[in-house]
Amino acid sequence: MRLEHIQKMQEQAKQSFGSAAKELGDYREPWRIFRIMAELVEGYQFLTQFESEVTIFGSARLKSSDPHYHVAEQLGKLLAKNGFTVITGGGPGIMEAANKGAAEAGGQSVGLNIQLPFEQVVNPYVQKSASFNYFFTRKVMLTSPANAFVFFPGGFGTMDEFFEVVDLMELGMMPRSPVVLVGKDFWQPLIDFLRASCVVIGSVENDMIASWHVVDTAEEAFVFLKDVHQEMPVCDISPNSFHCEGNIDWKLFRIMAELVEGLEFITGIVGGVTVLGTKSIEAANPYYMAAYDAGAAFAQKGYPVITGGKKGIAEAANKGAFEHGGLSVGIGMRVGQKTDMNPYLNKSILFSFPFTRKLIVTSPTKAFLIFPGGLGTMHQLFEILTLIQTKKMEKIPILLLDHSFWKPLHAYVKKIFVHNFETIESEDDELYQIVDHETNLVRVLEDYEVIT
Repeated sequence: MRLEHIQKMQEQAKQSFGSAAKELGDYREPWRIFRIMAELVEGYQFLTQFESEVTIFGSARLKSSDPHYHVAEQLGKLLAKNGFTVITGGGPGIMEAANKGAAEAGGQSVGLNIQLPFEQVVNPYVQKSASFNYFFTRKVMLTSPANAFVFFPGGFGTMDEFFEVVDLMELGMMPRSPVVLVGKDFWQPLIDFLRASCVVIGSVENDMIASWHVVDTAEEAFVFLKDVHQEMPVCDISPNSFHCEGNIDWKLFRIMAELVEGLEFITGIVGGVTVLGTKSIEAANPYYMAAYDAGAAFAQKGYPVITGGKKGIAEAANKGAFEHGGLSVGIGMRVGQKTDMNPYLNKSILFSFPFTRKLIVTSPTKAFLIFPGGLGTMHQLFEILTLIQTKKMEKIPILLLDHSFWKPLHAYVKKIFVHNFETIESEDDELYQIVDHETNLVRVLEDYEVIT
């Protein structure tokens, strides 16, 4: 299926069905599906021309005077001189620095840009570029071909990209590749939080954290990158991989089928509350009991409860909703051979591709309640914050439950992101609210609706 064929079907769908859903809660917009497919095909075709790719992430806001800008530029040069393709998001800041280093050293300098409501111009050092409307299709392209990943200081977007990569590696849905974190002053406090909070509750393995390489210089970073020239397996069939040769029509049709099935599944689900959190707890855990109570409270007020459908927090929230007569929905992932869902679901669906699931799980949601969790929970939190911050998603309540767990992360965001590095605005850390077990969660949501 070539790009031009998908684009033609996209235009036909727009003319036939229009761009707005006809029914309340109807997400089945054919033009949207074809646009997503067009971006995937175009992105894949664009990336097949490169090899030995290293993807570099980091803030668009860091100036050329910032020491990390200089390190990114030097790393871009080192990679280019040694035959690597440097891929970035194509914007300013760290991305510009890495592209500049690669271009000036005579290497391949690639940018994968995102179309935002506010302008983000491709930096002048990008030699070849592609542009995307959807964050998730762009992230597929930023991550799928890379042999290694380098993360510089950044904001919510960098956190989203970082936690997505390490979460997929932990789940076995992406090959284990070097993950290099540049800037100990930025990354070490985050690692300290993960060890003191996530490892303690059993949601993250300490060995996973220990596999990341925290460095300060381009030379230190390159030590962990210099031997990763080997290519990904040809036509790797893992759902997150598009790095293969030959015909990929079968995979594209699977993705399209998941999108259609997913949008059909959520049609009619209106005003849901999505509950996220660790799967690594049992029924006696206080978090489990709090999630049960939250699910019950939402059900009694008529809010559908949406979760990942598996164990832990998801099971607890679904159970609370199910046993109190509410709509209990599970939108889950197939991980390896595991397809089991908890027994407290009125309605459920499983996805093979993580990026299709992420689109579906956010579509019917009017609020997020996020319990303590691991890499996946952190990824979902920062992805939502990124979408709202960049106006790709309307502002809705994001409630983080339990001050004792979340307050250290909030302090890190406030100190490091807002004040030390200025990678987000001061009001951006107000996009979420930390609440405690005894808080009337329904009242918080209803108060938010009155205010907005």
